[in-house]
Amino acid sequence: MSSKSKKDVDFNSTKDPYAQREAEKYENPIPSRELILQLIEHTGKPLSRVDIAEAFSLENEDDLEALRRRLRAMERDGQLLFNRGQQYCLVNNKDLIVGRIIGHPDGFGFVRPDDGSDDLYLSPREMNPLLHNDRAMVRVAGIDKKGRREGAVVEILERNTHQIVGRLYKEDGFTYVVPDNKNIAQTVLVLRGGAGKAKQGQIVIAEIVEQPTKLRQPIGRIIEVLGDHLAPGMEIEMAIRSHELPHLWPEELLEEIKSLSEEVPESAKENRVDLRNIPLVTIDGEDARDFDDAVYCKRTPKGWKLLVAIADVSHYVQVNSELDKEAKNRSTSVYFPEQVIPMLPEILSNGLCSLNPDVDRLCMVCEILIDEQGKVMRSKFFDAVMRSHARLTYTEVAGMLVDGDKVLAEKYKPLMPHLRELYALYKVMRVSREQRGAMDFDTQETRIIFGIDRKIEKIVPVVRNDAHKLIEEFMITANGAAARFLNAKKIPKLLRVHEGPSADKLLNLKTFLGELGLKFGGGVNPTPLDYMHLVESVKNRPDAHLIQTVLLRSMSQAVYSPELKGHFGLALDAYALPLFDVILICWFIALYGTAYKAKK
Repeated sequence: MSSKSKKDVDFNSTKDPYAQREAEKYENPIPSRELILQLIEHTGKPLSRVDIAEAFSLENEDDLEALRRRLRAMERDGQLLFNRGQQYCLVNNKDLIVGRIIGHPDGFGFVRPDDGSDDLYLSPREMNPLLHNDRAMVRVAGIDKKGRREGAVVEILERNTHQIVGRLYKEDGFTYVVPDNKNIAQTVLVLRGGAGKAKQGQIVIAEIVEQPTKLRQPIGRIIEVLGDHLAPGMEIEMAIRSHELPHLWPEELLEEIKSLSEEVPESAKENRVDLRNIPLVTIDGEDARDFDDAVYCKRTPKGWKLLVAIADVSHYVQVNSELDKEAKNRSTSVYFPEQVIPMLPEILSNGLCSLNPDVDRLCMVCEILIDEQGKVMRSKFFDAVMRSHARLTYTEVAGMLVDGDKVLAEKYKPLMPHLRELYALYKVMRVSREQRGAMDFDTQETRIIFGIDRKIEKIVPVVRNDAHKLIEEFMITANGAAARFLNAKKIPKLLRVHEGPSADKLLNLKTFLGELGLKFGGGVNPTPLDYMHLVESVKNRPDAHLIQTVLLRSMSQAVYSPELKGHFGLALDAYALPLFDVILICWFIALYGTAYKAKK
């Protein structure tokens, strides 16, 4: 671009209306996306990256690299189109749609638009150069026989399938992999000599070396042999690879945690409330491997004092540490039958951050005072050191408290007074829960029982007893206390928000119930109590399960949000993340604890 045209356009990053925003986000800010779009629109023709850099007087290598990345991001997001002349041009949003590709086993597919509009149908021909989960820009090519918008691919913006898990076949001189993912209809042609030692019929991982085109299927090479088809545990290995779940620990993380031992150092216990003599206990399923929370309860003149403790993860996972980075990468622990991929290494997930019995553990505690009617009077949070007095199961607790199992009661005799107070408090809070209308649908969970060679032997129902409900009630109470605390302190937070049913879903629900001769109370604004009254009234009907399912589907989906909108299903004004939560409370203390303690 000539100096004259630059002067005529007079675009300069110092005149960027979004310069302040960019300066807050980046140490060395470059022109915003909006300004780049304005430049191309003002110029009236496609521009190369060099043209754009000259227009904004960007010369040093860091700025040029930042510009390259921004332009690529704008291209991926469908804001710009990179044409065959190696130039960037504007996208006519009225004609072009950007979205994610959803493949179908029969070869056709769909585009799920980023703007949330209806999906577009893609014929098998249009799907030829695409793989499931790619991102593309398409135009509306017409309406198919079923009345669906039909798309035509304009540009492939992002490739998101780089490895494929599948079964290897060798036929007629060709070697190919049939993907296990049913959303991928194309087979992967293996390069000559690229199969390595993989044998016919084995499960393998193929690395895509050439993405598919309109005329050719994807080409790859075998990088790992998982084993024989139907080998024990193969389904799990395939799922891990298919979904690209991080399952190996980075070297940097292993280096960071090598100083950790199985015991909590004495220095870490300083300046914490000592709860080691308080008989806190964990109550979990028989197959639980780590223990996140512990409870204790005692009588007071006005009701009860309840302690809910969780492992203090923030002591070990410092902000921006290698542990923190990998935890963000993994997001959560992933549970498979008889196997788990933990979010944190085992020395933490099953060790220092697991409230194992008879060992010292750092924890965060929510102390709640509750009156005789089950109403929370006040609560507080503090960091502590504890020692779990027992690892109890739901079956054991229900056996002692509900069924009166004398053998178990004798085994845990020192704990029985506290367990009885836990149960007494639960029964009072259960009445309070029912009075406010918190929902409690009778859903059926199942558990897989494995036999020889890890093959499924049977699937059995999980009986939800009073011990399950007891722990659930106390966790909900602690979650609510955490939400109120964070809201009162005006601290950034994530809440579990569950809004009431929409007008459309409510109309559909009432129409369905009307056909069954049932009435639904509450008018246009039903309460959780209206739902539970209906559930109670139909519980003896043969179609009770169907009615309950329709009731559940009539409600909005619960989401995480910083907005205080309450939780409809639990009939609470505020509800924090589940388990009140390791991330919510512990990381809150890590980030804001010093300032908060200074105020106190």
